[in-house]
Amino acid sequence: MALLSIAPLVSTWCVDKPLVGSSEAKALLRKIPTLEMCRLTKSVTPSISMCLTTTVSDDGVQRRIANHHSNLWDDNFIQSLSTPYGATAYHERAQKLIGEVKVIINSILVEDGELITAPNDLLQRLSIVDSIERLGIDRHFKNEIKSALDYVYSYWNEKGIGCGRDSVVNDLNTTALGLRTLRLHGYPVSSDVLEQFKDQNGQFACSAIQTEGEIKKVLNLFRASLIAFPGEKVMEEAEIFSTIYLKEALLKIPVCSFSREIAYVLEYGWHMNLPRLEARNYIDVFGQDAIYLKPNMRTQKILELAKLEFNIFHSLQQKELKHLSRWWKDSVFSQLTFPRHRHVEYYTLASCIDIGPQHSSFRLGFAKIFHLATVLDDIYDTFGMMDELELFTAAVKRWHPSAAEWLPEYMKGVYMMLYETVNEMAREAEKSQGRDTLNYARQALEAYIDSYMKEAKWISSGFLPTFEEYLDNGKVSFGYRIGTLQPILTLGIPFPHHILQEIDFPSRLNDLAGSILRLKGDIHSYQAERSRGEESSGISCYMKDNPESTEEDAVTYINAMVNRLLKELNWELLKPHSNVPITSKKHAFDILRAFYHLYKDRDGFSVTRNEIRNLVKTTVIEPL
Repeated sequence: MALLSIAPLVSTWCVDKPLVGSSEAKALLRKIPTLEMCRLTKSVTPSISMCLTTTVSDDGVQRRIANHHSNLWDDNFIQSLSTPYGATAYHERAQKLIGEVKVIINSILVEDGELITAPNDLLQRLSIVDSIERLGIDRHFKNEIKSALDYVYSYWNEKGIGCGRDSVVNDLNTTALGLRTLRLHGYPVSSDVLEQFKDQNGQFACSAIQTEGEIKKVLNLFRASLIAFPGEKVMEEAEIFSTIYLKEALLKIPVCSFSREIAYVLEYGWHMNLPRLEARNYIDVFGQDAIYLKPNMRTQKILELAKLEFNIFHSLQQKELKHLSRWWKDSVFSQLTFPRHRHVEYYTLASCIDIGPQHSSFRLGFAKIFHLATVLDDIYDTFGMMDELELFTAAVKRWHPSAAEWLPEYMKGVYMMLYETVNEMAREAEKSQGRDTLNYARQALEAYIDSYMKEAKWISSGFLPTFEEYLDNGKVSFGYRIGTLQPILTLGIPFPHHILQEIDFPSRLNDLAGSILRLKGDIHSYQAERSRGEESSGISCYMKDNPESTEEDAVTYINAMVNRLLKELNWELLKPHSNVPITSKKHAFDILRAFYHLYKDRDGFSVTRNEIRNLVKTTVIEPL
């Protein structure tokens, strides 16, 4: 279900008749209180992270609202942000550095060149690609990256590769880094290469002496194991082995940049990792990593470019964030006290997965549409009465400004913001796609609203669905589809109908992403929901289907299911010889990563005071 349940609901209202001009609708509206008529009366026992407050209107209608913490980011504070990095001089310096770094990379990639010799040319190519990507500057070096990976792949075989093209012994570090990097770029590489690095007992073999080089080797094995496809047992074994090894290593080595790198990779893995957050952390590591790229003028230039690019984009973030904050402040949203206000947090997620200067529409559209979805979530879950929800659902399907006339006051503004924002994003998408995509958006929005209504009716009737029924509906009501579709259509990437069908509904990618996020959310929100008397969740529905099971059994089952679905999702993104390029699917995949990140420690939709607040500060508010 969504994050909070609906209060005791009044009887449903039939919407089979026309909405506008309906005498039944007019009679109903005389019973619906406006927002101003509501007053707080009593508090309910607090839950784990929030409490519920009962609101009673003057005519005696009870409503429930969650005591969500307020917006953490005051508009005056946002408008006061400033940075010098938008100046022309910084952009000119960055362009000069990009040219110089290309010369550096090309000199490294030259066969038989001064910097690369046969003993280590494969490892050096992989290392430079890996570092450039982790530093967040890879978009400037697409041709260089392809050239390096094509070269490495030309030496790839069923037993992996050594450090260099003439190596007679294959190397675990180079093979693991190659498996990960090549797979992420769509090269058809098999995980079976890792079998070559097991001992006679079928265990991965490593030196008993944990040198930095040995630990680095296992770290790259761990990173590779996360890019697993369904049925790859060796990847599961690699993940288990490397996780144990690295955790033990952290207990022995001193705190340093290398230990911080290990801790970061263990904490965020791949699916919870965000590119800009990784860049912010890896910049500190790269400046002190002397294993493959010794500190010299070359690495200093790469590091300077990474820092400069981080801060130049920070100046653009400030402009976009000021626009978004003003949009929120000047809208009806800032006047509503019952919903969560998370527009800044959503913008942060968007700017952590796409730092392209040309993609402002993606970042702002993402933040706006997901903020709208959160407000709708709180209306359908708590504040709205069933009759009101029926009216709002009918208004969405009618899709005309006049439909707002029949809505209660607090819904009118929300409806018009939804209407205007979706239409505005459709206009932006038309510029990018060369065709009208509003029907796509409306279909996704109607399916989303219908899923909310189904949940509302379940709660109203006390019906607890089966696990399958719950998930079929819940993967839609999470809102992944409506929050993904319109933003990606503004990217400038062509999405003809046959490609869009492989990303949007009814694609397997879309189905997997919605299921994963719904189930992951349930694991973190179930106890809080149960403490408020809300039973419908993946956990409770599983326990209904399996009467002998415990809550722990349900969580174990769902965690295992999520892990399996993540591997399927990896395959949908990276499967070789697909008719849809990885670049067309990557943003949809990264949106899942953004929300998966929100659920790393808790329900990050509702509680943003901790980890998510720090994410905003380190990736958006504070420059390097």
